[in-house]
Amino acid sequence: MARLPRLCPIGIPQHIIQRGNNRQVCFASEDDFIAYAHWLTEYALQYQVKVHAWVFMTNHVHLLATPMTEGGISKMMQALGRRYVRYFNYTYQRTGTLWEGRFKSCVISAEEYFFICQRYIELNPVRANMVAHPADYKWSSYRFHAQESLDLQSELWQPHELYLKLSRQQETRAKRYQALFKYHIPEEDLGRIRSATHSDMALGNERFKEEIEKLTGRRVTPRKRGRKPN
Repeated sequence: MARLPRLCPIGIPQHIIQRGNNRQVCFASEDDFIAYAHWLTEYALQYQVKVHAWVFMTNHVHLLATPMTEGGISKMMQALGRRYVRYFNYTYQRTGTLWEGRFKSCVISAEEYFFICQRYIELNPVRANMVAHPADYKWSSYRFHAQESLDLQSELWQPHELYLKLSRQQETRAKRYQALFKYHIPEEDLGRIRSATHSDMALGNERFKEEIEKLTGRRVTPRKRGRKPN
């Protein structure tokens, strides 16, 4: 079956997952995380992609980002993937592939799913039992969103307008953001995020999906199973 073309409408956020081949380790040291973050920042700027949230796990990466140019996310991920694989193979004297094929992604309805998806990303280390609280994990965007005084700065971090609308004051904004993490993400929302991302579909209500289909000319919901009509 032919692959569907990538969904990359300008100005609409996407959830992105890049996994190691056979779930192998992609980050084996602190220097690896630093190198990946550096090149992600470089290529996000080059291809005009706003990165709102991220988490770098040992064998995969989650991003929440908005492309500001046509095909920006694909170009960013391809350039980043090639650059990092060369670095990783040279550093660890290995050859061959590192990533599990194409990255996975889905466009999301910001009004419905932005904060749910951002929490999903930043809670990854907690779900993996690596830390008790997202603030304890260094390689995610949580500490930037939850900081009350903007002491932490990063060229990579481009907060979404919905986050900025939480309050005009950073202290209040941060406290409201922290409060979102007092509640568990419902299992049905976790399932929707995973299903849409792994199938490169749209995450949102029917109206949002119809708008994306009209905008891109591409199907954004899975086909119904069953026999094809004669």
